Parts: sequence; structure tokens; C-alpha cells
Amino acid sequence: MKAMVLDHTNDVSTSPLRLHDRPIPVPKAGQVLVKIHVCGVCRTDLHVVEGELPDILFPLIPGHQAVGTVMQVGSKVSEIKKGDRVGVAWLQGTCGQCEFCTSGRENLCLQAKFTGYQVDGGYAEYAVVSARFAYPIPPIFSDEEAAPLLCAGIIGYRALRLSGIKPGQRLGLYGFGASAHIAIQIARHWGCQVYVSSLKREHQELARQLGAVWVGGATEMPPNKLHGSIIFAPAGELVPPALRALDRGGTLALAGIHMSPIPVLDYDRDVFGERVIRSVTANTRQDGIDLLREAAAIPIKPHTISFPLEEANRALQELKAGTFQGAAVLTI
Repeated sequence: MKAMVLDHTNDVSTSPLRLHDRPIPVPKAGQVLVKIHVCGVCRTDLHVVEGELPDILFPLIPGHQAVGTVMQVGSKVSEIKKGDRVGVAWLQGTCGQCEFCTSGRENLCLQAKFTGYQVDGGYAEYAVVSARFAYPIPPIFSDEEAAPLLCAGIIGYRALRLSGIKPGQRLGLYGFGASAHIAIQIARHWGCQVYVSSLKREHQELARQLGAVWVGGATEMPPNKLHGSIIFAPAGELVPPALRALDRGGTLALAGIHMSPIPVLDYDRDVFGERVIRSVTANTRQDGIDLLREAAAIPIKPHTISFPLEEANRALQELKAGTFQGAAVLTI
């Protein structure tokens, strides 16, 4: 099978992914083999490729927003059958026994395994996935529309929940890439007023198109205090202004898996008034199930741009530069 493989980390400007011919993997007990149709390109992939995440296992096939058809089912699998269309997301395995797994917080499991990071992912013609972590894709979505929902969508949904935002309240979004452009559609469906701060003019325009009541620069103060906010950009310098924009008792959710250093906070100015800072760590299977159900009911309309599998390096380069709106998807 064709696969884009990472043999060592490097800046994406060097095109570190190489096209290889790899054997088609064989599903083990509890796994299924998926013929990949498309795979979304996520900022987490960029962090992996550029070495900003630790303990990467080489050689590695990145990608964790894959949609495809089940071609082979391993033993001890009953919930999925050959021919089913499924999605492969970031979280692919947990121990199932620790205090986090047994309390509905499997995203915090210390033995968790992640697709395209610790196991091979979707930048390839085939991938294996644990049947427990394969998501049935609602028929309302095309393959290309479904791909960004599997991480950008799920993480945006979890971040919305952890921000504590309620219907009718004011929500701030910092950075307006793949995840934010899905989160705003959910928040608008809930009846929230959405305030967007973003560097890129193209991203600002998409935010307006999707119903933001106010759009400003990355650190510009919104005209009204916010009840909850989410930082999607991996920029720690956004934390102080985002906290200052919160109303008393508001929550700031940090949705990235990696962030640059956060500057020193002034307690009275930035934190006092029971403001809360909360990180978002991966997702549970229930987050994925709930997001796909709600996305189909709304329905969410992801904005995507397609690249051939062989141009995965270019897709990552353009993601880093912020040159496109919405989400990039590799077609395979």
C-alpha cells in the first residue's frame, strides 16, 4: 500500500514525509482493517511531524481523521462488519481498568494509545483500528465532510463543553482554523453569541460568514465581556488577554495539545473573580459519538480543501501558514 511515512521529525518546509510502499496491515483480535478514502490534516499532525510532541515511534504514518470502509474484521469483533463505513480518530486505545477509564475519563488514561502518533494512522491506503474506537459515520456526511469532524469536530465539541458555555451566552474563540469553524456552528445552533479573534483576514471573513457577532484581531478586546472562551491557536501569549476578556466566573478552555509558553499572569487583573483556566486533553469515545450525532442533526457543514495523498507535505505547509479556510483533507 502507498503511505506517507515520517522517518524523523523536521520542519515541514523540508517536506519530511516520504512516499513509501508498505505491506497492508493485518487486523489482530479486536481490530478491523479499513481501506482509507480520505484523511483530514490536523494541527496535531504538524506538531508530530515537527517534533513538538515527545516519544514518537519511528517510522510512523501520521493522520488521525480517517474515513474509510471496513475490509477485514479480526477475531472477537461483533459490533462492526465488513463493508461498514467508519471513522478513525485520535484516541485508539486505553487500558480500560484505571481510575480514569472506570470513571468516564478515559481520555486521561496514562496507557492511552493515539492514532498517527503511537500507532500508524491514516496518511495511507489502509489502516487498522481497534473496533471499540471506530466510529460509524452518519450517512448525511460525505467522506470529505466527515474527516474533520473526527478530531477538529470532536475536540471543538469537548472544548465547548469544558468552557461551560450555555445557550444564549457570549462565547469567545481565539484562532479560527478547522476546529473553530466547526465549534462556531455548534455554538450558533445552541443560540450562543460568538466573538472571534484571529490573525488571518481569510479566517476572519469565514467567521463572519458563519455568524460571528464580532470579529477582531488576535489580542483585540471584544466589546462585551464573555461567559466562556476557547483558545484553539497554539499561542500561550493569548492566555492573558483571553482571561481579561472573560466576565467574572467565566472559563477559558485551552484546546491545543501543544502550546507555546504562557506569559506571567497578573492575579488581580487576569484571574481574580473566579475565572477558570482549563486544558482540554484528547477525547472520550462518548465525545465522538455525541459530536457525530449532533453534527448530523444540525447539520454541520465543514469547509474543506482537498490534497492528493502524495502532497501531504504541502498540505501541512499550508496549514502552518494558514493559507486556507476550514480544514485540509487528503484524498486517497
